[in-house]
Order: sequence, then structure tokens, then C-alpha cells
Amino acid sequence: MLVKELKPNTPIPEMELEITTVGEPRRFATERGEGTVANAAGKDSEGQEVSVSLWGDDTGLVKEGNKIRITEGWCTAYKGKIQVSAGKRGKLAVL
Repeated sequence: MLVKELKPNTPIPEMELEITTVGEPRRFATERGEGTVANAAGKDSEGQEVSVSLWGDDTGLVKEGNKIRITEGWCTAYKGKIQVSAGKRGKLAVL
């Protein structure tokens, strides 16, 4: 899947990206629990960039320059900006 094909609130069957930036992980807590999240950005094979949300163990796994594959992920929009993540049921793999 390419960035230009993304639509908010839709599943991502499979997408490969090259990570261009990774922010510092930060802790969060909600009524449902706590965890770690980091913001990143990646570009597809056409060079189009998209925001990537990294959750839990993925925050320490992904580094700038890595190629990743998101399988069964999710696309959302936050503050009008498209972003992708592995979501609760998806997988993120460093290639």
C-alpha cells in the first residue's frame, strides 16, 4: 500500500516504509492502563511521507533508516494529519 492510497479510519493490509525520523519515546497513562508511545515518520517507495505511531515494544525497535513492514495495521487522522500504526492487532516488523 502507498501513502496516496491511505484513508483515515481504515485498515492497512500491508505497507512498507523507510523510517526518516523517530522521536523520543514517552510514557502515558489512561484509565485503561499505561504504556509507551513515540512519533516517527516514514516514506513509501514513491517518496511520499506519512506519520507513524510506534507503541509499546516497537518504540525501542525502530530506528531512523530502518525499513519496516506494517501488517494488518490501521490508518487514522490526528489534528488533520494522516498517520499509520500497527494498531492493537497488527504487526510491525523491521526488515
